[in-house]
Amino acid sequence: MTIILCAVLAMGIFAADLLIKNHIERTGTEGKEKPLWGGRLLIRKYHNTGAVLDIGKGRQGLIAALSLVLTLGATVLFLATFTCRGSRLLKTGLAFLLGGAYSNTYDRLVRRYVVDYVSFPVRNKKIRNIVFNISDFSIMLGALLMVLGSVDVKP
Repeated sequence: MTIILCAVLAMGIFAADLLIKNHIERTGTEGKEKPLWGGRLLIRKYHNTGAVLDIGKGRQGLIAALSLVLTLGATVLFLATFTCRGSRLLKTGLAFLLGGAYSNTYDRLVRRYVVDYVSFPVRNKKIRNIVFNISDFSIMLGALLMVLGSVDVKP
């Protein structure tokens, strides 16, 4: 995958998630669930002031700074991979990861919280109460692809 295609993928993830987050902010009511796709997903507005699973809640400045540093580090790694041959999976994974990281970091810096909006209607209340966004899924998929692709890197 070329650097341009990877950048377009990352920007597309960022833009799509930002549009959805803005829509959720305008139309959603925190605490209310709305079933989607025949009840397979739940849409709800949630302001996450921490990191994953609200770790660091109440320490928005620290979480935002850490998010920014990690996102910048991943950007440097992303650019460095294009000096290596091979591993489209690694490059694609980095593009997914960066698209999600940029979106969540943007939220932390601008809104001071991350807008989460998707959960799953499972019986287990602890799992049901976890709320995600597209960026979270992109970061998870990107990390998986990076691991799978890292075995194929040639300097």
